[in-house]
Amino acid sequence: MTEWNFADVYEAIAAKTPDAPCQIQGDRRFTWRQFDQRTAALAADFIEAGLTKQSKVAAYLYNCPEYLETYIAAFKGGFAPVNTNYRYGPEEVTYLFDNAEAEAVVFHATFVPLVDEVRSRLPKVRRWYCVADGSHDVPSWAVDYDEVVGRSVSGPVHGPWGRSPDDLLLLYTGGTTGMPKGVMWRQDDLFNVLGAGGQALIGVPPATTFDELIGRIGVSAPPLVTLSACPLMHGTGQFSSLITMNLGGCIATLPSRSFDVDELLGEVQRNKVQTLVIVGQAFAGPILEHLDTHPSAYDLSSLLVMSSSGVMWSQENKQGLLRHIPQVILFDSFGSSEAVGLGGSVSAAGAASETAKFQLGPACVVFTEDGRRVEPGSGERGLVAVGGFIPLGYYRDEAKTAQTFRTFEGRRWSVPGDWAEVLADGTINLLGRGSVCINTGGEKVFPEEVEEALKRHPSVRDAVAVGIPDQRFGETICAVVEAAPGAAPSLDELNAHVKSSLAAYKAPRHLVLVDTIGRAPNGKVDYKRLKGVAFDRLGVSS
Repeated sequence: MTEWNFADVYEAIAAKTPDAPCQIQGDRRFTWRQFDQRTAALAADFIEAGLTKQSKVAAYLYNCPEYLETYIAAFKGGFAPVNTNYRYGPEEVTYLFDNAEAEAVVFHATFVPLVDEVRSRLPKVRRWYCVADGSHDVPSWAVDYDEVVGRSVSGPVHGPWGRSPDDLLLLYTGGTTGMPKGVMWRQDDLFNVLGAGGQALIGVPPATTFDELIGRIGVSAPPLVTLSACPLMHGTGQFSSLITMNLGGCIATLPSRSFDVDELLGEVQRNKVQTLVIVGQAFAGPILEHLDTHPSAYDLSSLLVMSSSGVMWSQENKQGLLRHIPQVILFDSFGSSEAVGLGGSVSAAGAASETAKFQLGPACVVFTEDGRRVEPGSGERGLVAVGGFIPLGYYRDEAKTAQTFRTFEGRRWSVPGDWAEVLADGTINLLGRGSVCINTGGEKVFPEEVEEALKRHPSVRDAVAVGIPDQRFGETICAVVEAAPGAAPSLDELNAHVKSSLAAYKAPRHLVLVDTIGRAPNGKVDYKRLKGVAFDRLGVSS
């Protein structure tokens, strides 16, 4: 069986189709030849800086071509790339770089003040690489990224330790359930779980050998163009980009750092994008609103697939998007940093999948907490688990590794904590993450199902459900709502609306209106912060 290393694959692709597009951001365009040359030069500098086998290289960047260059340069040198949330403050950045034991950091110039503040606390970092963005000059303590990647390097770059399928990618989780944890993916496992050079949605099967994969590169034209509208600092953006690059395709990113729907749709048109990657309602909602008001403003005929992962995506929104882009397939993927391929649903014109209803992935099972398989149609709830190609665990955290990576039926599974019911037809109804579950009168309520019901009300643009302490029931449900423009929903109408589709105990007893839910770039919400807002507004003490 072939064992995979991304660097070997991408060098071979660059040799076969050197002039094919590899990365696009606005007017910046790089071919596969340029990508190969720039990543080789950066890898050589990592080695010159004194990095050794599997040293960690952190990317502290907004979406840009340099992001994937940093990752692949790390792979070429036999190092492990590490993502960094660009919204983090000084303490969080320091924690992450220290926990990851980063020895090289590639950062946008806009972060110069923050990096300068924390670098004295990070003695393991051997070299700082500053990517110019017009905000600050390259400081004296950093090297100029552009100067480094512009150097001429002959031949493939290898450290004396070589490359291995066991080389790691560290993907730090968003920290919604505690401090960020570094998920350790072996390159071979990750390559396989991402389709082994295939893409089922466009009819490309997995490759079984290296020669087979490279042999089909460049045979069909034009190359696949994927626009990653979501952040590359998260798994959805990273993994979808790697899937496209494994096909010899091209990754486009948006020029602006804030989400602009007009820019997004304009880039789809300009670059003839075939695959658009978003994160659920946070992106899909504004896209649909914009298309409803500007139905003929864009040529979206190139778009074949719109995919999302990690955040709820409503059936109503899917139906609306399919009205405007009838040829597109909507793929709603259910997974996490430590569990790829838990499930998915496919929507096409006239057949929009239900909210939170998924086909289980081929390597997935729903287990009870004591390790029994949940029987379809039993009404029993369980935890979704995935086997096969899964991570090694969390970097430097054996306790959390033991909690998530569990042994059932004599084999190892990744169990990130998502609860689901298995319906009679074998599909699953995703309930949500147990860590934010609300316990009201002895009943477990998953916020996601209440939130989806709330968001179906015409006066609600976005919503979150949190638990409020209650003397009688333990907790009751508070709806934190971002109202639609010009709307002012009342508690009574939202309570009745939720009761029309869910059990009465799942209906909100409190309502807090906010200007914005304030979702992160990956579409996730900070439940702790919004719970604090609700406590303050309602005069409740924790």
